[in-house]
Amino acid sequence: MPHLEIKYSADIQLNVEFLFDQIESAINQLDSSAGVCKSRAYAAQSYKHSHVMIEVWLLPKQHRNQAFTHALLKEIKDCVMRQITNGCYVSVQLYYRDTNYATIE
Repeated sequence: MPHLEIKYSADIQLNVEFLFDQIESAINQLDSSAGVCKSRAYAAQSYKHSHVMIEVWLLPKQHRNQAFTHALLKEIKDCVMRQITNGCYVSVQLYYRDTNYATIE
């Protein structure tokens, strides 16, 4: 189950619920085994320079290789850039969890 965090400057107008759905869809289009994506967003009231930071955590799998990583980074960046109307910095980071990660439902 992927995890997604969006951190952004409060001056940026983002429809985070829509972005959650778009990023989850992008992940599942590239990897149909990914499933639902646990998502959170935080608007920072204090910041220097407008910025959006997208972080996605995935479990390592054989098919999640360099080509998959580059394609997913592009898709996520494109999802965000379609929503940004004012100039700001956008960063996207993909992390692959190690085998010591466990989740409890």
